[in-house]
Amino acid sequence: VVKVVPQVAGRIIACHPNFVNGGFFKANEPLITIDPRDYEAIVESAEASVAGAQVALDRELAEAAVAKKEWDQLHPNETASPLVLRQPQVRQATAQLKAANAQLQTAKLNLERTVISMPFDGRIVEETIDAGQYLTPGQPVATVYGTKAVEIMVPLKDSELAWFDVPLTSDSTSPLTQATVTAKFAGQTHTWNGTVVRTEARIDPISRMVNVVLEVNDPFVTKDNSPPLTPGMFVDILIAGRQLKNVIQVPRTAIHQGKYLWVANGERLHIKEVGIARFNENFAFISSGINEGDIVITDSLDTVTDNMGIRILLPETQTDQEAK
Repeated sequence: VVKVVPQVAGRIIACHPNFVNGGFFKANEPLITIDPRDYEAIVESAEASVAGAQVALDRELAEAAVAKKEWDQLHPNETASPLVLRQPQVRQATAQLKAANAQLQTAKLNLERTVISMPFDGRIVEETIDAGQYLTPGQPVATVYGTKAVEIMVPLKDSELAWFDVPLTSDSTSPLTQATVTAKFAGQTHTWNGTVVRTEARIDPISRMVNVVLEVNDPFVTKDNSPPLTPGMFVDILIAGRQLKNVIQVPRTAIHQGKYLWVANGERLHIKEVGIARFNENFAFISSGINEGDIVITDSLDTVTDNMGIRILLPETQTDQEAK
């Protein structure tokens, strides 16, 4: 989001046709035009000063040449002082010409600044002025944002960063991680493709979360009647993580005390300590401590002890397991 602020003062004589809340504009299109007549007059005055300074320098150079010629005729074998050769006067005239050119450049810049534009395609969030109003330098006139891309900030625990590539330094060469952005709008679900581009400069001092930044390009290019991805939307983010191998997925509720699993072996219940690769909202992914063919008990039992007797009901009667 960018604040649009004029650098020169004056009365507004024209505004962009889309200079309204929600209006779109192209890069370098005039958003606001300030009355340029005063600045055009200043440019003409500065041009006249440059011309006068150039004449003064030319005159000093000519007089310096005449002085050197006269000195050489009168004192052929002597060195003349700089003052006799009018070198200080030439340097002064040269400096005055440089100052006049600098003033002319400033005047031209101020004239260019009477037309206010942005160097990117964008959209207006808020505008606070209209044609006829007088502006002063530094007075905010609008708030805009670019439409080439949008950024989405996703707060994550630092432990989550181990599961996908995220650029943590400016010289990172890791490939950008892909992400899917989903939002519901007008009763329908829409998706956009994005990438993880960086993390913010610091960890949140209160939540201790790391803010990961996703970027979605061309959010306002719509197709199949989909809406634009407008700032302010509530979205769901799915980040492509590293693929886990040789893990077993079980319901998260089957894990007890964060690391124990109940399994059935014959007519006995065994409590096994298992290695958890990670949890998500609904499942736990076990990397060690369980064998192929183990029957996992997912029901909640009131009292459980290791090696307690159990009875497994037949599938046609009940697929769950219950304790004797």
